[in-house]
Amino acid sequence: MPEVKGENAGPCPACGHKEWKFAGEVTDYSISGETFQLWECPFCHLKATYPRPAESEIGRYYASDDYISHSDTRKGLINSLYHSARTYMLKRKHHWITQVTGRHQGALLDIGAGTGHFAHFMKEKGWQVTALEPDEKARKIALAKLQLQVDPLEALADQPAQAFDLITLWHVLEHVYDPDAYLITFRNLLKPGGTLLIAVPNHTSQDAAKYGSYWAAYDVPRHLWHFSPEAMDSLMSRHGFTLQKKIPMHLDAFYVSMLSEKYQGHLSLTTVRGGLSGLRTLWASLRRADKASSIIYVAQ
Repeated sequence: MPEVKGENAGPCPACGHKEWKFAGEVTDYSISGETFQLWECPFCHLKATYPRPAESEIGRYYASDDYISHSDTRKGLINSLYHSARTYMLKRKHHWITQVTGRHQGALLDIGAGTGHFAHFMKEKGWQVTALEPDEKARKIALAKLQLQVDPLEALADQPAQAFDLITLWHVLEHVYDPDAYLITFRNLLKPGGTLLIAVPNHTSQDAAKYGSYWAAYDVPRHLWHFSPEAMDSLMSRHGFTLQKKIPMHLDAFYVSMLSEKYQGHLSLTTVRGGLSGLRTLWASLRRADKASSIIYVAQ
């Protein structure tokens, strides 16, 4: 892989392989209009965004009122549909967590809490919640709308060892610069028998194959990494986690497909075409979780 901002990209963070192959170009359709390359590990099929913006520069790629996880915007049909689905998904997430942990309460660390809706919902269900989020604007929205205190991501370093029964990352790991460092930290913070739950987009999905470079879940350069099921399995194993289960996130296929249709310029039929694509992906993921648009990986 070429050098990134003058620094060698190094080995694949998922499997440790040291060679990368060019895997195409993708445009940032949502904010900057800039084009980035994808480079792929030929062994576990993790993809990396190149060039990777420096941490001091990445903030400008999030600076938009349309970036829903930070702004909580309802602007536009697709974002309105997202809000309509959120309440349902909060209930589903709570159900999944109860199912995989066997717990109805405990100590939860939510990384990348955004505007705090998941953390707030779990707190209402009786969990002791610590929520962390790097974006100041999102933290302020959580406090104003939900009266939820969300701490800066830097507070991760202050968390006591073996303090949490559950750590959750909902579409967060693809944004972080050093996945290895986070997995090491999570091992230290989880109680014995604790659960790690990570949801990420899946570039080997049915909808990713359909839309190619227009697939909205590439979301470059905010997504620095693009995970395959093989890459997630390798990453977990390298850090001593055992992958227990993969849960398809069926509704993500509809949201991602509608955005992808928009990026392709199908503005008049975005909802219809995206809905049909979402249905096809949903059907494929019912038969095989590895074809889902996004997957929740449950590890212990």
